[in-house]
Amino acid sequence: MSSSPVLDATHDPRRRSWVPVPPGSDFPIQNLPYGIFRCGGSPPRVGIAIGEFVLDLATLDAAGIFRGTPLDGQPLFERASLNPLLALGGAAWRAARRRISDLLDEASPELQGNERLRDAALVPQASATLMLPVEIGDYTDFYSSREHATNVGVMFRGPDNALMPNWLHLPVGYHGRASSVVVSGTPVRRPCGQTLPDGAAAPAFGPSRQLDFELEVGLFTGPGNALGQPIPLAGAHEAIFGFVLVNDWSARDIQKWEYQPLGPFLAKNFATSISPWVVTLDALLPFRVAGPRQDDPAPLPYLSESEPWSFDIALEVWLKTARMGERARIARSNHRHLYWNVRQQVAHHTVTGCNLRPGDLLASGTISGPTKDSRGSLLELSWRGTEPLALPSGETRTFLEDGDELTITGFAAKDGVRVGFGEVAGTVLPAHP
Repeated sequence: MSSSPVLDATHDPRRRSWVPVPPGSDFPIQNLPYGIFRCGGSPPRVGIAIGEFVLDLATLDAAGIFRGTPLDGQPLFERASLNPLLALGGAAWRAARRRISDLLDEASPELQGNERLRDAALVPQASATLMLPVEIGDYTDFYSSREHATNVGVMFRGPDNALMPNWLHLPVGYHGRASSVVVSGTPVRRPCGQTLPDGAAAPAFGPSRQLDFELEVGLFTGPGNALGQPIPLAGAHEAIFGFVLVNDWSARDIQKWEYQPLGPFLAKNFATSISPWVVTLDALLPFRVAGPRQDDPAPLPYLSESEPWSFDIALEVWLKTARMGERARIARSNHRHLYWNVRQQVAHHTVTGCNLRPGDLLASGTISGPTKDSRGSLLELSWRGTEPLALPSGETRTFLEDGDELTITGFAAKDGVRVGFGEVAGTVLPAHP
């Protein structure tokens, strides 16, 4: 049995950094998310976000800052991905967090007083290019929001058959396409494919007319498990390194025609966008909350959860059309609405003995809440196109149009501390001619 993680000095809401952190910043000293960045023609390397800066861990490592820690002598930070760090596991992750937090503490003179090293290690975020943080080997997308599954089921099967018979018994999921996961800011090309127009007897080929977003949160795995060896629920959190915001772009008309009997394929494989900063599980521990009750029916024993493993993460969706000067918020939801939590997802994924590896991405599926404005997709917000969404510009949307920019933001807040993700954004490009 694995013990539940505990809070330590790195979570203290009174802790402050000597690096300036503007009010409302997503990146205070209590967060310390990891990313991959480069400046100009320099090679990619690992950094930590603090305020409006990136802390260059490769520069600190070369100066011997991590000597005497589990990170000492490990070629971790002059890398183009976080995978070597993810492979080390929880003890090394926590040691790194404690060391970096102590180094940035306002009472610590070690880096603060070393002007030469300090200036070399702190890079303005505005001058850094953020890159895909992880080399993703496998990508799994779950379907873990009861409200979302119910809404979609009502649309396509009616209220009496909204949830499929297995939905309340297991976390439904499918294997996605890791090669088309892209970092925030990467434009997304409208996909082409087969659709069956309403009333038509045969399919047609062309650009998707029902391009949609999906509001999700994804997790990256750490060391994983040996093939044939499941990860039990009680220790499943130890397999989780951290989290990113996810927009799993979806072509609903392509999906409607192709998904039976094996589920999504081309409707999902053209692009999945993620935020560049990976917020660690350790940073989110103060924001753990209980998820929805699971007693009707109760899950089977291997999925029976007794601890709070949802997170109070406020999520918002913003849309900016080519005619709009400013973006407008079109939805807000919360990670706590997920019916199946992250430990249950990991335990179920590996119960067959499937081996997770460092850097695998497991996404939550669309996160919808109980109110209309908390629906996590345009399919739901426009109710399959029958209730167009009104925008401040006077335009309406049922699905995304070329030139639309879709942005998802997220943060957790408690005791005056805000731990945020930044954003994941993408602009829709026209289909290839």
